[in-house]
Amino acid sequence: MLIGVPKEPREGESLVAATPDTVGKLIKLGYEVCVQAGAGVEASYPDELFREAGARIVTAEEVWGADIVTCLDSPGSAYISQLKQGATLISRLNPGAHPELVEELSQAGISALAMDAVPRISRAQSMDVRSSMANIAGYRAVIEAANSFGRVFTGQVTAAGKVPPATIYVIGAGVAGLAAIGTANSMGAIVKATDVRPEVAEQVESMGGQFVEIPVKQESSDGYAKAMTADQEKLALEVYTREAAASDIVITTALIPGRPAPLLITKEAVAAMKPGSIIVDLGASNGGNCELTQPGEVITTENGVTIIGYLDLSRRLPGQASQLFGQNIVNFFKLTTPEKNGQLVLNMDDEVVRGVTVTLAGQIMWPPPPVKVSAAPAPAPAAKANDEVASPEKAPATSWRTPLAKLAAAALAMWLILSAPSGTQGHFFVFTLAVIVGFYVITSVTHSLHTPLMSVTNAISGIIVVGALLQISSDSLAIWVMAFIATVVAAINIFGGFTVTHRMLKMFQRS
Repeated sequence: MLIGVPKEPREGESLVAATPDTVGKLIKLGYEVCVQAGAGVEASYPDELFREAGARIVTAEEVWGADIVTCLDSPGSAYISQLKQGATLISRLNPGAHPELVEELSQAGISALAMDAVPRISRAQSMDVRSSMANIAGYRAVIEAANSFGRVFTGQVTAAGKVPPATIYVIGAGVAGLAAIGTANSMGAIVKATDVRPEVAEQVESMGGQFVEIPVKQESSDGYAKAMTADQEKLALEVYTREAAASDIVITTALIPGRPAPLLITKEAVAAMKPGSIIVDLGASNGGNCELTQPGEVITTENGVTIIGYLDLSRRLPGQASQLFGQNIVNFFKLTTPEKNGQLVLNMDDEVVRGVTVTLAGQIMWPPPPVKVSAAPAPAPAAKANDEVASPEKAPATSWRTPLAKLAAAALAMWLILSAPSGTQGHFFVFTLAVIVGFYVITSVTHSLHTPLMSVTNAISGIIVVGALLQISSDSLAIWVMAFIATVVAAINIFGGFTVTHRMLKMFQRS
């Protein structure tokens, strides 16, 4: 099958849906690829690079006449009409907010796949274009803020005096928010962050930020935030307003698919901010998280607060954004080309494929069945009237079997201790004490240190080698074999423990 990569029809678009690197990967899957002349120029991917990767450089008519067309966003009616009957369109379509587009795609008789509808489940993360673009946007938001701030982020002590660090407040700790937190922290700023999901506090702290709780808690079943009630919004706005007034820079990242961006920063909150403060609104494309945001523009309020409302910050890093988007597309093709023979297979039994399918050969498939990605533990079902009285067979199971098993285990342990040689009975006491102490030590260590702690513990356990080497000279074959095995296992622990520790430390070293 032939994949067409057109030049993006949207005016001012700098991204392209494929790069020379991803084109090569698509060809390895058995596809032919054609790229419209000049499609990647704005992202610094000239036609020659695509040609060297194996793609054909063609006209717009040939690209839109391909079996499969992949582009960034919905191309519009003029280009949809150029798609041939039975073709497949892969793009960001936002079908939930554009029912008229779904109808148009259906009438065109094509299969339309919305890459911005990829379910947020673990195995689909490599195809999630929302996360890829949000990661770029979060990084770029900090760069835009630094460009407009007029001061350094990091605190300094100089001969001329002390310079305090900038304080940055990030609202929303999703992909974009975490990218912003990590970038701002690396630049030396004091970073605070808020999210309605309390479980992300550890993620915020791992990126170097301070988590600010709000009196609103949410649990997401699909990986996306939900709209707040009026009471919840009032409580949250009080925290947002207080923290914004104490911050130099505020970055808002809240978006709800298919709905206008929620209000996070009111005009009263802006009025309370210090002159020279910056607001970067990543929700500008959906109306804005700040009440005064003007989508697509940068404005300065009467009290000197700059509000940046660029519509798509990923467009300001076109080379890397195009590569990430193109790799998401490649990963989707890997899923839908199981034979690597250049034939697209849309298996509707696959929850990822079904989740992105808007139309299938003209048949409307939207909305897909819900995919639950996280949920609170289900409440215990209420007992039925006829189950209130336990059966005679089940009653003893909960009344005597468990205590009897515990009693038997205790008796067995006591028998082992009493029957052991007198010189070894003290070892049981040391073992029990070590288990108790180890339990309380390990449970008191933060989760982020468990892996290095266990890797070093494995290395320390290599002391077994000493005992094994003392026994390996034994005349008994059985003892010799056991000592040899103990030496090998202990050596694996030693070298494996230090190898894991070295690899973890390398993650924190600058290349």
